[in-house]
Amino acid sequence: MTIRVLAVDDHDVVLRGLPALFSGTEILLTETAKSAAAAFELLEFRRPDVMLLDIRMEGGDGLTALSRIKRDHPDLPVVMFSGHNNPTYIARSAALGASGYVLKSEPAERLLEVIRASVAGEPTFRDRELRGGNGAVTVSRLGDHTDVALTQRESEVLRQLSHGLTNKEIAKMLGISYETVKEHVQHILRKVGVSDRTQAAVWAVRNHLV
Repeated sequence: MTIRVLAVDDHDVVLRGLPALFSGTEILLTETAKSAAAAFELLEFRRPDVMLLDIRMEGGDGLTALSRIKRDHPDLPVVMFSGHNNPTYIARSAALGASGYVLKSEPAERLLEVIRASVAGEPTFRDRELRGGNGAVTVSRLGDHTDVALTQRESEVLRQLSHGLTNKEIAKMLGISYETVKEHVQHILRKVGVSDRTQAAVWAVRNHLV
């Protein structure tokens, strides 16, 4: 059985390299898009068996696109195909319903394996991918607590944190000091009841704050 793939990536080298990678297998690259917007248009008329979706693209965030895709096409397996080995990205991908997360630096066999498993409805996330640097528990164990009282600034910091930004990047984005961001992050972790940034990001996704 042929597995039809829609690949969404803003790098030509990736889109041109995939057919060679799939050569000799049952996996076939049938559609490509360079932006999330273009992918949404394709999905109105075409229905691939699986989508490969980049995280950072010009004109759109892959994780935001993932949220919309899983809302509009809940049965479409989406594999995040990224160059960023970021625990927050990985955890958010899982929380938003991605079927897997493959780094572009991993062997081709890993991508083929995840594509096949995703189409078959099998789990592909590895335990170590769902753990943050401080030993975060797996995504499925995190509870939902929508009554947490965050200040407006804490909510802003949490949103930026959930997009994978570092404290330094958040400080620059919000126009506040690095130390102030650190303090807000600590308050957020304590209020939400989690131990690290990755868990906080997943909590934010599950409670529709990002």
